[in-house]
Amino acid sequence: MLIIFQYIILGIIQGLTEPLPISSSGHLRIFQELFNTNMFNDLNFEIIVHFGSLLALLFIFKQDIKRLIQSFFKFIFTKNKEKKKKLFPDFKYVLLIIIATIPAALAGFFLKDLIEDKMASIRLVGIALLITALALFIIRNIKGTKEDKDITYKDACLIGLLQAVALFPGISRSGIVLVGCLLRDFKRDAALKYTFMLFFPISIAATILGISDLINAGNLSVVWLPYTFGFITATIVTYFAFLWLRNMVRKGKLWKFAIYCIAMGLFVLFFFR
Repeated sequence: MLIIFQYIILGIIQGLTEPLPISSSGHLRIFQELFNTNMFNDLNFEIIVHFGSLLALLFIFKQDIKRLIQSFFKFIFTKNKEKKKKLFPDFKYVLLIIIATIPAALAGFFLKDLIEDKMASIRLVGIALLITALALFIIRNIKGTKEDKDITYKDACLIGLLQAVALFPGISRSGIVLVGCLLRDFKRDAALKYTFMLFFPISIAATILGISDLINAGNLSVVWLPYTFGFITATIVTYFAFLWLRNMVRKGKLWKFAIYCIAMGLFVLFFFR
């Protein structure tokens, strides 16, 4: 029962830190240091709980995703000019997702191992959390004017570069992308939607790449029960954590997450010497 409880706790940590702008990778590193345990290095479990978070967010955005995919391919294959005109905004939105995903994908492919080896110092995580806090505080009062249809290719390129920065542990992906969107004058709801639309391509790709490792794992028959509890926990907690984040974004209260990141960043810098 103890191991089930431990994996439930890990599921809660994943579920909270994935959507919230507080850095899931940073918290993973912190808990590794705090508890000095290999549980946080369980790659197979990480794949499973990440998949739980992905399912929760896919469920939340299922209508948008379905419409965008259908419109994208209908635009490509239809020859009717009137239909193309109506479908173009959604087609363009998908292109904007693809463009913004490219920098993070390239950075992940070429730099991920280097960053994990050279930049995984726990004190650097503390500094990165303080940077995340500063970024969240800067945009605390920004409301923006751009709707989905107003997003430009330049916006996508700049936001994509910011998303690549989130490879550094302690830099929140959702936080830094939200900051980028709001600095580019997105409305708050448009910023939140685009932030998580950019989450899906990389997350789905990472899940697919991890499936072979999961299938080849030799201990699944032993750990399937705690893994299942962790998966369910991560899925449920991610769903409600996103609803909380959406409420905070709409009310302009991202600065509250900045306070948390400051507290956690200072804790790391003073506790780990």
